[in-house]
Amino acid sequence: MEAKPTVTQVEIFGQTYSVRAAGEQEYVRELAAFVDRKMQEVSRHAPTVDATKIAILTALNISDEFHQFQLKAKEGDPGRFATRANRLVEKLDQILTAVPQGSPNVSGIESNGTLRGA
Repeated sequence: MEAKPTVTQVEIFGQTYSVRAAGEQEYVRELAAFVDRKMQEVSRHAPTVDATKIAILTALNISDEFHQFQLKAKEGDPGRFATRANRLVEKLDQILTAVPQGSPNVSGIESNGTLRGA
């Protein structure tokens, strides 16, 4: 069953808005606070620009952030993979230093399972 739309009062850039949306009111407030912060940020860089232009510039900035995020998600964030790879290498080094040199059956050593959850 879909949630019924509710009306949430929010303030963005000094103006109060009634937003009708399905879902949690707190989520709507968080979105409004995000937009307000972005508009405040833009207005600090362009203090003499009117509110409509600030709203448009803010929308462009948010759109750019969203598209950059989509590109990273589509391509895979190399930084995230590099961090994980480094952790795996460190764990492998720990395992290999724990294995006595010349050990005949490395695959049977209990420490092989230590990579799980890395």
